[in-house]
Amino acid sequence: MQKRNGVVKLNGKPLTLLGKEIIIGDNAIDFTVLQADSTPLSLSDTKGKVRVISVVPSIDTPVCDMQTGRFNHEAAQYDDIVILSISVDLPFALQKYCAAKDINNVKTLSDHRDLDFGLKYGFVIEELRLLSRGAVVIDRENIVRYVEYTPNIEEQPNYDKILEVAKQYI
Repeated sequence: MQKRNGVVKLNGKPLTLLGKEIIIGDNAIDFTVLQADSTPLSLSDTKGKVRVISVVPSIDTPVCDMQTGRFNHEAAQYDDIVILSISVDLPFALQKYCAAKDINNVKTLSDHRDLDFGLKYGFVIEELRLLSRGAVVIDRENIVRYVEYTPNIEEQPNYDKILEVAKQYI
């Protein structure tokens, strides 16, 4: 398994990311995660649309909450963009969070069982068994068009750049 040391930090401490580093131009790798109702969802289930994958360590923390809320707001504006928010939170916790925060435009998904997304896209934090913060944009032809591994997981991703790239492929 590929390890990338010090790519991201938490409280100034370097962490190790596990899995394959995805890069712009790669063919998107199919993965399966769980929806809030515990049914599986694969990336291939969303084919034909532009996909923004918003990656968060734990949805019910302040920065993750801001990130999910921002993408929920943005998702309402675009019919041809699907926004997937992936964490290792349990499906029932995602369901409870979405109900409490009125999150209904973003698909909140759990990678807790197999870390299938996290390992295939290089977002697993070895020391914490959480996903690092970041984003991936995949076009209609299943090509990765943007990748962000946020260097400090306490900071928000570059929303403007993520959305600018996604809109180019609508």
